Amino acid sequence: MSPQRPPERRVLLLSNGHGEDLSGALIGLALQQQGCHVEALPLVGHGRAYQQAGISTRGHTREYSTGGLGYTSLLGRITEVVQGQVLYLLSRLALLLRIARRYELVVVVGDVIPVLAAWLSRRPTAVYLVAYSSHYEGKLQLPWPCGLLLRSRRLRALYSRDQLTATDLSGQLGRPVRFLGNPFFDGALKPSEPLAGAPQQRLGLLPGSRLPEALHNLELMLRVLERLPEALRPAARLGLHAALVGKLTPQEVAPLASRLGWRLELDNPSQCRLVRGPLTLQLEWGRFAAVIQQCDLLLSMTGTAAEQCVGLGKPVLQLEGEGPQFTAGFAEAQRRLLGPGVLCAAALDAPPGSEAQLNGTARLLEQLLERLQHDPDWAQELQRVGLERIGSGGGTARMAADLRHLLNGENHG
Repeated sequence: MSPQRPPERRVLLLSNGHGEDLSGALIGLALQQQGCHVEALPLVGHGRAYQQAGISTRGHTREYSTGGLGYTSLLGRITEVVQGQVLYLLSRLALLLRIARRYELVVVVGDVIPVLAAWLSRRPTAVYLVAYSSHYEGKLQLPWPCGLLLRSRRLRALYSRDQLTATDLSGQLGRPVRFLGNPFFDGALKPSEPLAGAPQQRLGLLPGSRLPEALHNLELMLRVLERLPEALRPAARLGLHAALVGKLTPQEVAPLASRLGWRLELDNPSQCRLVRGPLTLQLEWGRFAAVIQQCDLLLSMTGTAAEQCVGLGKPVLQLEGEGPQFTAGFAEAQRRLLGPGVLCAAALDAPPGSEAQLNGTARLLEQLLERLQHDPDWAQELQRVGLERIGSGGGTARMAADLRHLLNGENHG
């Protein structure tokens, strides 16, 4: 007689952002492999990471130009209100309250908004507090009422994004806070095919995932490349690769490229490049992991992607934009979060797209490539910073195993 299968545990993933959805989807997949029934309720956007992972999402979702409630510019916050994002969030909360009793555990991935939502659901909860870190200020100041909610008896497990935060919050909250790694980093470690060519060094461009902001960001990056010194322009010297989301199609890129003096060369729908004199920029779709793994330096206007690069020990050069997401304020906060491996050529009072900003970024880019070639100690330091700020791979499996123990009623921690 075969042993009786354990009962299927029902888990709801609650997240509020594109990066948070990625971590949630990875955790969900691992829980499914352990026999759990997993569904997701993304509070922001369509939850494409869940859809790509084959995890069902609840309710009718919507996408907004700012990416949702969060760290945006003032214009971005106004846009959120005008586009109805606050009302949409309230409708998602109402849906959560209707369906919460169907789940044995709600797993929060994000910040105070999903923490509050989970508390209102009155269900047992585990929280991966990926949006906050003590590295910002040395001592984490949780926004009200996050600290109160995290002391609730319904909270069964609390995970942080780094060890400094785990130690800090354990003292503040008077309860164990654990750092098991960051699931979003595991997405950067998957095997990848080699990029084309064999240059001395490679530069990766990460313009972001949200349109139209990503297109505007790509324009700024192309203008930086135009300012590279002659010695760095040949493809044999510096390979250029842009990791683009599927929505940023060749048809979207072509008018922008033409206006800036670049020529679009299309071999097939998945092989495409921009050419301007000796500069050749390979456009890469579906090859994000290959770009961040194989490029020596990343020019970035992203959130989670920059964190993944730091975890890999890669230097990140920021280019401040007009937002609504990647603004000067966001970039400054990111530098505090991720440490000395993230750099920016911010010039005093130099707005995005100004000559001072673009020329300064091109000069710093050249200096960083030079340092990578001649300073092996820096590469070792970047690896150490990555381990400190992001952690090692395997966070998904460790967190999912801990959650499964929690669902099984086993001793936690």
